[in-house]
Amino acid sequence: MSEENKEPYVQVAHSEGIATIEFYHPHSNSLPGILLKHLTDAITTEGNNPTTRVIILRSAGTKVFCSGASFDELAGITNEEQGLHFFSGFAQVINAMRKVPQLIIARVQGKSIGGGVGLAAAADYAIAMEGADIKLSELAVGIGPFVVGPAVERKTGRSAFSQLTIDATMWRPADWARRKGLYAELHSDMKGMDESITRLANILSQSNPEAMLELKKVFWEGTEHWDALLLERATISGRLILSAHSKAFIENFKLNKSTRAAS
Repeated sequence: MSEENKEPYVQVAHSEGIATIEFYHPHSNSLPGILLKHLTDAITTEGNNPTTRVIILRSAGTKVFCSGASFDELAGITNEEQGLHFFSGFAQVINAMRKVPQLIIARVQGKSIGGGVGLAAAADYAIAMEGADIKLSELAVGIGPFVVGPAVERKTGRSAFSQLTIDATMWRPADWARRKGLYAELHSDMKGMDESITRLANILSQSNPEAMLELKKVFWEGTEHWDALLLERATISGRLILSAHSKAFIENFKLNKSTRAAS
């Protein structure tokens, strides 16, 4: 079976206090609502697992870490309630990541768009590879990075977040993301990236869980209102995705995708 024909999944593997949560979708690791729910459930479950000391969040494949929202699902939204339900999925993942007691390491092996940038930002420590460029494309779609924005701004600062948001069609190189604080480390090859992730995860798995919990509280201080805030932001995105601008963008995107597939 080719990678393109694999079914989407979220799976968890355990090894000596390390929980590795991996997600996959054949459309460039995009995130439809069901995958967002499975991610939230997996993160929350590991947060409650007394044997889990550290969490690694990763995606399958080599080219794309996460391409964000599923355009097929966005195209199917017909009212604000459906829009809120879909975008609240991103809110729930981010809130789960910030609330679990374990530190989360993100393995970013490829490019990220929109919600994928939000996942990298919500991790406590992101280790990436050269070529893991980023883009917040939401404004081009007719909405904005409202839900992931607080997580991205927390990591990069408001100026860098504003740059990403305003120039929504421009890719920012991985080194830019590292210099702005989104990535803690940047490696030239996958072997070096994975060795660094393994080294850090092993160290953290043997560290004092109480100390890591207290540190995580410090790191996320001031975000206690995010349960409500991110839902408010999801309401905005859920309304804007119904705009004529957004509908036209999505239809054009799907048409171009079909044309490329047929050629």
